[in-house]
Amino acid sequence: MKKILIYSFFLSSVISLWGCKKETYPGGQISPYIALYDIRNLYKGHGDVTLNTANMLGSTSIAAMVVSDHSGGNLPAGLLIVQDARRLSLLRGIAIPLGADAASYVPGDSVIIHVEGAVLKKVDGVLQLIGIKNSDIKKVSSGNAIPITIISSDKMIADPDAYESVLSVIAKGTFDPLPDSNAVLSGDRSLNDSYENITLHTEANAAFAQQKTVFNANYYGILFNNASGTNPEFRIRTGKDVQVLSSTIEVTPVIITGFMSDVKGGDGNYEYVQMMATTDIDFAATPYAVVVTNNANASTPTGYPSKGWATGDMRTYKFSLSKGKAARGSFFYVGGSGKTINGSGSTSMSSSNWIRAFDYTKNDGDGFGLKTGGLLANSGNAFGIAVFKDSTVTADSKPVDVVFIATGGSLYSSGKGYRIANTDFYDIKHPITQASQPFYRQGSNVRALSYNTADLGYFNMLGGVYNPSIGKWARVRLQKNVLLTKSSAITEIEGQGSTVLKTKD
Repeated sequence: MKKILIYSFFLSSVISLWGCKKETYPGGQISPYIALYDIRNLYKGHGDVTLNTANMLGSTSIAAMVVSDHSGGNLPAGLLIVQDARRLSLLRGIAIPLGADAASYVPGDSVIIHVEGAVLKKVDGVLQLIGIKNSDIKKVSSGNAIPITIISSDKMIADPDAYESVLSVIAKGTFDPLPDSNAVLSGDRSLNDSYENITLHTEANAAFAQQKTVFNANYYGILFNNASGTNPEFRIRTGKDVQVLSSTIEVTPVIITGFMSDVKGGDGNYEYVQMMATTDIDFAATPYAVVVTNNANASTPTGYPSKGWATGDMRTYKFSLSKGKAARGSFFYVGGSGKTINGSGSTSMSSSNWIRAFDYTKNDGDGFGLKTGGLLANSGNAFGIAVFKDSTVTADSKPVDVVFIATGGSLYSSGKGYRIANTDFYDIKHPITQASQPFYRQGSNVRALSYNTADLGYFNMLGGVYNPSIGKWARVRLQKNVLLTKSSAITEIEGQGSTVLKTKD
């Protein structure tokens, strides 16, 4: 079983040997141990650096954790990989060429390594500590828990030096394009985690090279730079570093791509939600529903919503979508009958595809929700938007897409709350522990969009790339606040920066 601590700093048995902090105090002593963060920062890319007590500020050694495992035959031969988080709780790693002796160390070994006199050098793009012998390494203990951080692929690609030689996990990885059913791991494959595509490299002679690829998994591994300094590669260590999550492609038929929650001037009857169909939809044949929730302190019923999205009254408001059609890749709208882009007197959107629109200031919702002058909140506690593939919504209904703005209010407690979907923002099961977390603000489901300055006419554009062929976001939605005027054109909310539906390569 993997021993992991998520987002944490390891405390192993070497702590008793680490002594004083790096700072010096009257009567104090300089610690003999320097952080790998500081070691790596000594290398400026202009030539090799020999480590000495001067540039290491009196230190001579590192106290680190082994993360390399050569039993799978997929890591660069002869490299011992160690990491620590001694500086600012930031994990940093380093590669040490040790020859055959590198295989005698296993993940979880706590080691002290004398590095004085060693040379920092880039070899084939990987920063290494050259000149260290096996006799310079003291194993303090074994079987220690290893801290592992989820690192998104875009961060690895943007700053590979920061994540090189660190054991990390690429969560919810899917190959893009999808390989055929008989494909194996051997070679280079493009792995997508909804942030970027990164190269997953498997040596042809690795022990698990013929292991079948899977649709969706967590990949535990180590990032390595290459000589070109571009396109770093991620390598898992053994076949067990693939944690299978699912084998079924689930395409989200409707995705939320933006919303107007605060027009310039009075909001009543002018707020709207923008969505996109990822497949052709006839709403008469396949009805949907859009529900919004307002959790202001004055919204009744107060307290945690035992009926979730179906709470009604002043907490949730429903639009039933049972007429009209939306073509694959097209935008459509739900909201007030005003049908303008930015409130009263602004550009008409009546020619856009409005699947459901009525005056919510004068009419209660379709099935639940009281008429209101403000459908979507402008500040304060959280509000949310959810799409359901059914015209009936109950406490047990599971949405197909959800977004939330802000975090305040009575949102979740002991099974009472708003259900989420598996999206680029939320996970019904924790991506690492697989613990059930079907509600917003439960477990890792804490991501929220931000409120804009009120009464200026910002459209909240949620721009991303959705790929139906892999059933997920190839690029996560990012909130882009588009300041509209009364004469803004529809292209400002459907054009550059808006969500794109990816077609097959």
